Amino acid sequence: MITTLAGGVGAARMLRGLLAAFDPAELVAVVNVADDEVLHGLAVSPDLDTVVYTLAEAIDPDRGWGLVDESWRAIEGVRRYASAAGRDDVGWFSLGDRDLATHLYRTTRLAEGATLSEVTAEIAAAWGLGLRVLPVTDDRVRTRVTSPALGELSFQEYFVRHQHGVPVTSLRFDGASAASPAPGVVEAIGSAEVVVVAPSNPLVSIGPVLAVSGVREALAARRDHAVAVSPIIGGAALKGPADRMLVELGHESSVVGVARIYRDLVATLVVDEADAELADAVEAEGLRCVVAPTIMSDLDRARALAEVVVAAGRGGVGTGTS
Repeated sequence: MITTLAGGVGAARMLRGLLAAFDPAELVAVVNVADDEVLHGLAVSPDLDTVVYTLAEAIDPDRGWGLVDESWRAIEGVRRYASAAGRDDVGWFSLGDRDLATHLYRTTRLAEGATLSEVTAEIAAAWGLGLRVLPVTDDRVRTRVTSPALGELSFQEYFVRHQHGVPVTSLRFDGASAASPAPGVVEAIGSAEVVVVAPSNPLVSIGPVLAVSGVREALAARRDHAVAVSPIIGGAALKGPADRMLVELGHESSVVGVARIYRDLVATLVVDEADAELADAVEAEGLRCVVAPTIMSDLDRARALAEVVVAAGRGGVGTGTS
């Protein structure tokens, strides 16, 4: 079994590569839910949906989220009403017309008493996915971001409404200390041949996953066969605010900074060729460093990276490793 801790677009692309390289029945994705929000009365799970849509080859390739060939008539109508009422706090989060079906179904099933794990399994099955997609918890966990000018915000307010353009002074994961892992999560980590920490923002995509009781401990126990892929390349994030957020919260925006965050949890860090000169510095933090192309610009590159990552976790030497 190969278990991946996941959140965001980078994780979805990593999982796409794994799905191309390995038997889907061997794969488990444990996905962040701290970005979830109730919007327009609907239960929205952005990371779960990005994973499902990407693996179903239905993601919008330009945006990296939502469904391809989307239309926006429903949200345009919401904005019309909000504008007429003089409100600017409605309609800032776009939900596409096709995407609404997912949120309507999820909201209905949750109201009927189904767990998020059960609903996610039903949605993944409907898209024909062969791997297991598990929310890290069925309990409510929410990332809260503090900005000096705006105070405490939900993650979606920070990321979407303010386009992650405001500085961050602190994070907290509301509800995490009381949350229990969803059924199968700890077992999927503990029994995995390899555990992959996807190239996701380590603070707000992987951080909330690790904050759920028992998950960090389960990963640490599998450290020798756990591999992280750096989301930072040449000191910058390919997408999103990870580089700025790392600096704002006292970390270094480099593969060395990523190594310091993960050094007690994984034995290996995979870094891009652009950071090959920092391999010794990564290893000085107590991790093995593997250098490989990590930009997953197409399926072949994603598959090749997946093979390198799993080989590193198995203790082998894959192409492009050092």
